[in-house]
Amino acid sequence: MIHITLSPEAKQRLSEEPYQGKAIKLVYDSEGCGCAVSGVPSLWLLEAPGKDDLVAEGESPVTICYEQRHEIFFEPKLKLGYNEARSTFSLSSDGQIYNPSITIKTTAPATK
Repeated sequence: MIHITLSPEAKQRLSEEPYQGKAIKLVYDSEGCGCAVSGVPSLWLLEAPGKDDLVAEGESPVTICYEQRHEIFFEPKLKLGYNEARSTFSLSSDGQIYNPSITIKTTAPATK
């Protein structure tokens, strides 16, 4: 199970449009990377979690979900931040920075 702690800035941003009433999906996006273990942590905006998606633990104004098969790429405790000057999110843990500059994709690619 993944637990995601949001910074005050990320919590504020996710409580605004276009995120209200939606879900955010944490993915390990390997599309176009050439290998399933070469990927980039990404965030997708969805209407709702998929039927097989797991919901991350933590306090968030939106549902944050992920696919169980992607859980292996992340530590159990993650932090989601937001940089207002750059209008980007960041994903990190106590051990590493997964992606310092994430723009939430508003059109998620079709899942297989």
